[in-house]
Amino acid sequence: MRIGTRKSSMAMAQTEEVIRQLRLHWPDLAIEIADRNALGDEDQRSKLAVHGGKGGAFVSGIHDGIRSGDLQMGMHSLKDMPGNEETPGLVIAAYMKRDDTEDALLLRSDVRFDDFKASKGKGYKVGTNAVRRAALIKRLFPDVEVIHFRGAADTRIDKLENRIPQPLPEPPGGSVGPADALILAKSGLYRVGLERHIAHVFSKAEMLPAAGQGIVAVECAETDWETRRILAAVNDGASEAAALAEREVLWILDGHCNSPIAVHAQPDDEMMTLTGQVMSLDGERLIECKVTGPLNLPKDLGRTVAMDLIEKGAHAIIEASRVD
Repeated sequence: MRIGTRKSSMAMAQTEEVIRQLRLHWPDLAIEIADRNALGDEDQRSKLAVHGGKGGAFVSGIHDGIRSGDLQMGMHSLKDMPGNEETPGLVIAAYMKRDDTEDALLLRSDVRFDDFKASKGKGYKVGTNAVRRAALIKRLFPDVEVIHFRGAADTRIDKLENRIPQPLPEPPGGSVGPADALILAKSGLYRVGLERHIAHVFSKAEMLPAAGQGIVAVECAETDWETRRILAAVNDGASEAAALAEREVLWILDGHCNSPIAVHAQPDDEMMTLTGQVMSLDGERLIECKVTGPLNLPKDLGRTVAMDLIEKGAHAIIEASRVD
């Protein structure tokens, strides 16, 4: 059985954990990792929209492998899977137990967080490729300069510490930076052993996560019942409910790769609280909805939050974020 994954160290670490969990239930299962090139990994200069958003940048190659029969399953970070697009013929058959969802601030070793905080970010360049993180860091620290910064976590940290500028695509070419700080997912840094670089972990009140953040999803062909049976053993019900609620918000809002949308579900016994936010690119305007409802009706909860955000003006904010 072949599982497809990206070549990055983060994706490989996540895939190894999926395999470890599968072998707890199916100790004799033969699994082969098939690493696939992803356009978003090969081109670390361009914005993701150049490759058709996160779908084209990170998951399309694995989808093709499953459809062709070369792969029986594919591993993805759920936050990298488009929430406003269908994937005909494929199904997420396992939502792994959720890792921590918080975002983390990384500072160059000669920069103190107290100084960064006291200055409200003035004079500091913060690197990220996520418009949600860019908008929310501007909301917290209005005077920071946000610069487009992509690449694997270790590559980004190396550029941070060594004051290496980030190259920009042609046109216009050139570069930005160097960065004084980065924003990355806390769980990913821990997974690849880079947590020592964390200067501050943002609370959810400071920086609400992206939909699906911290969840690893495993896809297979919709009609591959044997693979679905195998993956069902490692599916986490709480993660699945949270994912369905969060992605329903993206689906209804028609969130795209440039949409500053944050959404997070918190299961608690038989109930779940879902919080959704839409913010302007400069972080100055933010609308929010928080609703608690039954855990077993996650899509209903997602629809409730999405419709409330729409009533509060979400579509106008999202449309304004559609930049080239």
